[in-house]
Amino acid sequence: MLRIFNEEDIQKFVNPREGETKLGEVIQTTTSLDALSETTANYVIIGLPEDIGVKMNYGNGGAHTAFIPALKSFLNTQQNQFINGKDILVLGYLDYTEEVEKFDGSDREKGDYLVKAIDKKLSEIVKTIVNSGKIPIVIGGGHNNAYGNLKGLSEGKNQPINVINLDAHTDLRRLEERHSGNGFSYAIAHEYVNKYFMFGLHENYTPQYIFDEIHSNVNLDYNLYEELEVYQSTSFESELQRAENFIQDQPFGIEIDLDCIQNFPSSAMTPSGFTPQQARRFIHFFGKNKHASYLHICEGAPAVMKDDIANGQVGKYISYLISDFIKTKNSN
Repeated sequence: MLRIFNEEDIQKFVNPREGETKLGEVIQTTTSLDALSETTANYVIIGLPEDIGVKMNYGNGGAHTAFIPALKSFLNTQQNQFINGKDILVLGYLDYTEEVEKFDGSDREKGDYLVKAIDKKLSEIVKTIVNSGKIPIVIGGGHNNAYGNLKGLSEGKNQPINVINLDAHTDLRRLEERHSGNGFSYAIAHEYVNKYFMFGLHENYTPQYIFDEIHSNVNLDYNLYEELEVYQSTSFESELQRAENFIQDQPFGIEIDLDCIQNFPSSAMTPSGFTPQQARRFIHFFGKNKHASYLHICEGAPAVMKDDIANGQVGKYISYLISDFIKTKNSN
C-alpha cells in the first residue's frame, strides 16, 4: 500500500534554523499519484522500507531501516545555490510494515507472493512518475526492487531500456522464487531490459554459470572490482566511460547497491569494496547523461550495526547520493 506524505508529515522530520532554509521547508508533496503531473517538481522520491527480498535470498535483514534516516537527513540538507527543494517532491513509501515484521525467510511461497506484490505496485508507481515527465528516486529495500524500477521505466518509455549497476553481485540468479538476487534476471527474461552493465563485481561471489551467461550475451557486460582496485589492470575513470558507451544509446536506470562500499552497514557488508567517494563519483558521472532516467539506492541496513550512530551515518550518506544525482542532472 502506498502511504502518501503530506506537508505535515514532512515537517515532522525538519529541524528549522533561523536564517537558513532546509530542503524540507520548501519541498513539494502531492495528494495522489494522479496529481503528480500537476506539480512542477522534476524529481520524485519514493521509499521502500522492506527486506523480504533480501531474506528470500538468504541475506541479513535490515534493509527496511534505511529509508526514514535517509529522508530525514535529506530534508535537513541546506537549500542553497547548488540545490533547490522546489525541484523535488516526496511522494511517500510503500507500506509493508506488518508483512516485514511477521515474515519468516523459510516460507518460500509467502515470500515469493510478497515480493511479486511489491514488484507490481512499485512498477505501477515508477511508470506513473515517468509518464508525468519526472525522474524517480527510489530509496531503501532489497535489490529485488530493481525489477519494479526496470519494468516501470520500460513501460513508461514504451520500450526495453538499459541499466548500470554498481554492485558486488550480478543479481542474475536463476528464475526461481523472486528475491533480491534475481531482479535483473526477471527483467531481462520479461524483455524490459536490453543492455545491462555490472560495475565492480567481486570474483569471489559470482558463480561460474553466471559468468558463462554473461559471456554468451552481447547485451551483458561487466568489470571486476579486483581489476579496478587490486590488480589495477584498468582504471575507475576509463571503466566509467566504457560502461557509459555501452548503455547510453537508450534511457537507462542507475542502480546502487550499498553492499559494494567497504564496511558500509548493509545486508551483505564487505570488508573490501569501493570508497564512499567512488560511489558518489559514479552517480555524478552517470547522472549527467541525458538518458539517465531513475536512481535506485538499495540494501542500506543500519539495523545490522545495532548502533544508533549507524542510523545517522547511513541516512547522511544516502542523502549525499540523492543530492549528488539531483545536482548533476540540474547542471546539464
